[in-house]
Amino acid sequence: MSSTTATSARRTGRSGLGLGLVAWLAGIVFFLPIAWMVLTSFHSEADAATNPPSFAAPLTLDGYREFFGAAGGASPWPALINSTVASLASTLFVLVLALPAAYALSIRPVKKWTDVLFFFLSTKMLPAVAGLLPLYLFAKNAGLLDNIWLLVVLYTSMNLPIAVWMMQSFLAEVPVAVIEAARVDGAPLPVILARVVAPIALPGIAATSLICFIFSWNELLFARVLTGVVAETAPVFLTGFITSQGLFLAKVCAASLVVSLPVLAAGFAAQDKLVQGLSLGAVK
Repeated sequence: MSSTTATSARRTGRSGLGLGLVAWLAGIVFFLPIAWMVLTSFHSEADAATNPPSFAAPLTLDGYREFFGAAGGASPWPALINSTVASLASTLFVLVLALPAAYALSIRPVKKWTDVLFFFLSTKMLPAVAGLLPLYLFAKNAGLLDNIWLLVVLYTSMNLPIAVWMMQSFLAEVPVAVIEAARVDGAPLPVILARVVAPIALPGIAATSLICFIFSWNELLFARVLTGVVAETAPVFLTGFITSQGLFLAKVCAASLVVSLPVLAAGFAAQDKLVQGLSLGAVK
């Protein structure tokens, strides 16, 4: 019996080691393009354009200087501020709207709540380009072209279905007894949501917030068509580096790294909540 147990343990150990190696290999494969982008951003344009690429090329900050306008180019700060405003404001509005909706679909379920969830998710099945022309005509007639608050409304409506879908599963794990106790004490619904439900489901709310923030920050299609100079976002600003003179690889890599930093910082700051939130409700 002991030999059988030892053999099983060795097989389990080898299996775990094999899975660990596969995970490390997959992580390295996904990380290599990012590492290459970071390295290229510190090269000069001449070294970045060499084929095959040179790993030992001298490092320089010229790409970052040009990105931040030191070489006489346009400043990226208005675009970065617009992206920050649009992403944070839309994420806040999504949470305010999604929390009571998810509460109604999980803790206090409405009739045919599964059909409601499917309706929410079905709105994401429409290709974004299919609604581009109507939205453009509406924005033009309403005088909302090149307005950052139009993007806030659009990003809120785009992220709300997936936020409700995610938070419904998170809030389903909240103990009903705690909510009933708060209700017996006379707490109104807003107080229950803010002081009882939200703290318990905080990991799920953090995961939902981060995903909505990333989707809003990275959105390009609507921002490219509906904005101009005033409400230009960071992804739209990046497209300006592709000119008729060619693609300046080092400067594009530097700009891409800078634009990616807010998302990376948000993910790093909320990584513990993100892992807890994404695993919440996975095991019944």
